[in-house]
Amino acid sequence: MNRLRILCLPLLAFCFGLTLWAEPPRTLAIAAAADLQFALGEMKGAFLKANPGIEVAVTYGSSGNVYAQLLNKAPFDLFLSADLSYPKKLVEAGAADGTTEFLYSRGHLVLWVPKASPIPIEQLGMKALLHPAARKVAIANPRHAPYGRAAEAALTKLGLLEAVTPRLVFGENVGQTAQFVQTGAADIGILALSLAKAPVMAASGRFWEVPQDAHPPLDQGGVILNHARNRADALAFRAFMRSPEGVEILRHYGFVVDGR
Repeated sequence: MNRLRILCLPLLAFCFGLTLWAEPPRTLAIAAAADLQFALGEMKGAFLKANPGIEVAVTYGSSGNVYAQLLNKAPFDLFLSADLSYPKKLVEAGAADGTTEFLYSRGHLVLWVPKASPIPIEQLGMKALLHPAARKVAIANPRHAPYGRAAEAALTKLGLLEAVTPRLVFGENVGQTAQFVQTGAADIGILALSLAKAPVMAASGRFWEVPQDAHPPLDQGGVILNHARNRADALAFRAFMRSPEGVEILRHYGFVVDGR
């Protein structure tokens, strides 16, 4: 018995050592625009199936706020913005690699109300914002959210801004704006089509697409940061977003890729 113990001890020590020295999973840190919340969740799952051994951590926020954090070297590898101008500014500031800058989609605005809402958005279109039941209108904060700036531009072009302004409530980003309308904190909202098409919101609400010519194009793009700790996997995720599988996921959530 003692001899068996003597023989087993080195083996146990060896196995224990392997456990201690096993390489931990690589982590890819992504900072993403809030309109990507559902599309990117599906894309992340598909990416991980094709790339085992990687962990993907995604943080969502308004593109303007994320941009400011990245200028101060917030610990992210890849930035996916709802406005391509922010990745371009990071490149100009020397904070991101210009050779990795890419356009991944074009976003769209919609009006969204809960299914039980008395506001007939399908018939009224943008004039639904003037309906008596539209007491509070939610949009993303135009100061740092691209979807908020687009919403404000659409209201201005269609001559509705002055009438709607007293009833506006601002979400920190377009994701929080959607929550306002879902929870009843607002009666109607101007949101991203990608959020309106998500299963949870499609099941609980109705939407109407805002004309694309009512606001400047919402060209969305990304870039890899110069201080990225995991450049290799950031490049792999970038490639996956542009692959046929990645493009199909984006289109499923209402994003326009290559004009379609």
